[in-house]
Amino acid sequence: MTDTITIRRPDDWHVHFRDGAMLQSAVPFTARQFRRAIVMPNLVPPVTTVDAARAYRDRINMAVPDGIDFQPLMTAYLTDTIDAGELARGAEEGVFTAVKLYPAGATTNSDSGVTDLKQVTAVLECMQAIGLPLLLHGEVTDPEVDIFDREARFIEQKLIGLRADFPELKVVFEHATTKDAVDYVLSQDSHMGCTITAHHLVINRTDIFKGGIRPHLYCLPIAKREVHRQALRAAATSGDKRFFLGTDTAPHPVHEKESDCGCAGIFSAPTAMQVYTQVFDEAGALDKLEAFASINGPGFYGLAANEGTVTLVRDVVEVPERVETAEGEIVMVFRPDAGLNWRIMA
Repeated sequence: MTDTITIRRPDDWHVHFRDGAMLQSAVPFTARQFRRAIVMPNLVPPVTTVDAARAYRDRINMAVPDGIDFQPLMTAYLTDTIDAGELARGAEEGVFTAVKLYPAGATTNSDSGVTDLKQVTAVLECMQAIGLPLLLHGEVTDPEVDIFDREARFIEQKLIGLRADFPELKVVFEHATTKDAVDYVLSQDSHMGCTITAHHLVINRTDIFKGGIRPHLYCLPIAKREVHRQALRAAATSGDKRFFLGTDTAPHPVHEKESDCGCAGIFSAPTAMQVYTQVFDEAGALDKLEAFASINGPGFYGLAANEGTVTLVRDVVEVPERVETAEGEIVMVFRPDAGLNWRIMA
């Protein structure tokens, strides 16, 4: 049994920092675990311009603790009316690393999202030409489609056609939750990538209702059946370069989670690498952890892997249930019911 593992410093290819006081509290947790992070642009108003992305990046950098080497990688929010020239300028100036597509109404602060892919054909053509990746929240938003079927339906109705129309466009299927998504990604070439969260490797939809409704396990895309969780675990631990780490960590004040219409999102940043390591350990695949956490993502984005390393040791870890924010609000920290048994060495 391996009790210590050292890997290249990992990156998180999908985070939500929010803004204001919540940003001040959220950023340090990610910066202490990861060297780089793809930052989601679903603020109010959304990040759609180079200037807005620069300003947001500056606010993030100001929240990074002294002495920690961390780089936020900024994304643009794809809307029906976004300017392709603005995206090209942002990419050329090193501001935009990718563009995020939210189907309108799919999740938190997604009301400005794309209503029809035909509206952004010219933008997608530009992105394909300059090599700017498209990051997908892969769900349809038709209210007649069952919430547990929306990811599979997105593949059928949207993604297959998108890839056929733009075969050279780099596309990331973000926070996959189904066997359908895994199977689709496995059928594609190297222009297709896929992030998998820590929490979707641990919970299935039954866990959300274990002993009552557990609002802090509610996220979008929502957790699915056990067969899908097992497919995600197999994909993540396979070593396949199309799959890489993206936590989708998404903090909310506790009163917004524990309400009559609770917000979607799981705050995993404080424990993410320990949870991933635990999953890989349970699968007998610790030798594949570095590829998933530190190699595959940079490879997809055309970046160099990090030079530094991080060491995790087998140890029982106490995790605080809630974390104070700068506004005095508290958020629940994700952890498996069985607890954590890996610790990151300082």
